[in-house]
Amino acid sequence: MTPIQIDGDNFTLEQLYSVVLEGAQVELAPRARERMTGSRAVVERLIESDAAVYGVNTGFGKMASARISREQIRALQVNLVRSHACGVGAPLSEHETRAMLALRANAIAKGFSGVRPVVAETLCAMLNKGVHPVIPSQGSVGASGDLAPLAHLAQVAIGEGEAILQGRRVAGAQAMQSAGIAPLTLEAKEGLALLNGTQAMLALLVLGLRAAEIAADTADVAAALSLDALRGSPAAFDERIARVRPYPGHAISAQNLRRLNRGSSIRESHRAPAKDPRVQDPYSLRCAPQVHGAARDVLAQVRATITVELNSATDNPLVFATTGAESGAGEVISGGNFHGQPLAMAADQLAVALVTLAGISERRIEQMTNPQTSQLPAFLVRDAGLNSGFMILQVAAAALTSEMKTQAAPHSVDSIPTSANQEDYVSMGMGGARRIEPMMANLRNVLAIELLSACQGIDLLAPLRTGAEAQKAHDIVRKASRTVEADRSLAPDIEAVAELIDKGSFSAVLR
Repeated sequence: MTPIQIDGDNFTLEQLYSVVLEGAQVELAPRARERMTGSRAVVERLIESDAAVYGVNTGFGKMASARISREQIRALQVNLVRSHACGVGAPLSEHETRAMLALRANAIAKGFSGVRPVVAETLCAMLNKGVHPVIPSQGSVGASGDLAPLAHLAQVAIGEGEAILQGRRVAGAQAMQSAGIAPLTLEAKEGLALLNGTQAMLALLVLGLRAAEIAADTADVAAALSLDALRGSPAAFDERIARVRPYPGHAISAQNLRRLNRGSSIRESHRAPAKDPRVQDPYSLRCAPQVHGAARDVLAQVRATITVELNSATDNPLVFATTGAESGAGEVISGGNFHGQPLAMAADQLAVALVTLAGISERRIEQMTNPQTSQLPAFLVRDAGLNSGFMILQVAAAALTSEMKTQAAPHSVDSIPTSANQEDYVSMGMGGARRIEPMMANLRNVLAIELLSACQGIDLLAPLRTGAEAQKAHDIVRKASRTVEADRSLAPDIEAVAELIDKGSFSAVLR
C-alpha cells in the first residue's frame, strides 16, 4: 500500500482508522516538510536575536518570565519532557497510543510548531515500526494540552521512558534501537511542541466515536428485532412522520427500522384490529426513531468537532512564517489552541448519547421479559417457575444502564486551577474522554442482552418469522447463542454477542 501522507491539512478519520487499526504506513508529505522548515527558520532567527520567546528561551507556565541562556536551551526541552512525564494509572491501549502518535505527527506537520521535520518523521517511524510508548492514562486536565500523556510519548521519541515493541514492554531506548530509529536530540521548542496539544483526549474520542457509530446502527437492528418479538407496529416509522420533523438522525433510524421489518410474517399475523386491539406501542418501540435519531445527531456533531480538531494546530506558541520566506521572517504568537474545551464538551455529548441508547434498550428488554407487557411466556422461557429464563438478564441490563448514568455526568463544566493559578480554567477533557470506552463496554453488553432477548422472543413466535433483513441479524445471534430451552448460564452468550457488536457484525446488516 502507498503510505498515507501526513501533511496537517488533509488527514481524514478513515485514514486515521486505517493507520490505527490496520497498520497502514505513514510518511511526512513534502509540502509539510517545506512548511516546517520555514517555521523553524523563524525560531532560529529569534534565538539569534536573543528576543524572549515563550518556551524557546523562557521557562514554562508560571515560570515564563525566567530567561534561559543559549547554552541551556537543549537542557530546557529535555527537562520539560522528563518533569512532565508523571502520568499515573493503567496505560493506554495499543490503538489509543497509535492514534496519539498519528495525531501528534499530523498536528506538527501543519507547520506552525516551529520544529524541524525530523520531529514528525520520528513519530511516523515509530508508527511504522510498531514502537508504542507506554502512556499512563491519568494525569491530564486537558488545559495546556494533554501534557503528562504526551510527555510519556515524547520520552520514547528521545530514547527514554518505556515502550511496547512486538508485545514486550522494554526500555524506550531499547525499543528505538531495535526498530532502527534514531532518538531525537531536542532543539529549542521541540520538547514543548511534542507536549502541547489535545492528542490524548482526541485519540480516545476518535476511537470512541467509531464504536458509538457502530452501536447506533446496532441499536436500530436490536429495536427492529424487539419490535417483532413484541408484535409491535412499524407504522410509527412512516417516512411522512420524519419529514414533518426533519432531524437527519430520525430519518436514518426510521428508514433502517422500516427496511429491517419489511416482509415480517409476525407483523402480518396481527395486522387486523380484530387480532390486535392495541392502538399504540410503548415509547421504547414507537419513539425509537426519535430517540435513536437524537443520539445519531449528537454523534454527527461530535464527528464535526473531531474533524476540525484532526487537522488543527494545537501548539503554543504558534509560529507564523511569512509565505515563501527563507530568511526566517515571521512571527511567534502565544495563544490557547491547546485548550481542550471543544473536545471536553464533545465527550460529554457523546456520553449522553451512549447512555440514551442504553436506556431505551433496557426498556425494550423489560417489555420483552415482563409477561404483563410481552404477550410471551414469562421471562421468555417455557416452564417459567422451574426456569428463570431471561429474568436476570434484564437485571444486568438495568445495572449497566444505571452505572452509565453516573458515568455520563459532565466533565466539561468542572475546573480546578493548576500551575500556580496560571492555568486557572481547565477543560477536564481527558477525563471526559477516558470514560467513553467503559461506557461503550456497558452499552455493548446492554445491546447484546436486547439482541438475545429479541431473538428468543421471535423464536417463541415460530413458525412466524421476522423480516428478511432482520432475519440476517437473528442468524448472526444464533450462530453465537442457541435458543434457550431450559436455564443455563448466559454470561458466555452475552460476551459472544457483545464481541460481534464490537466487530460491526450487526451494523453490517444495514450496509
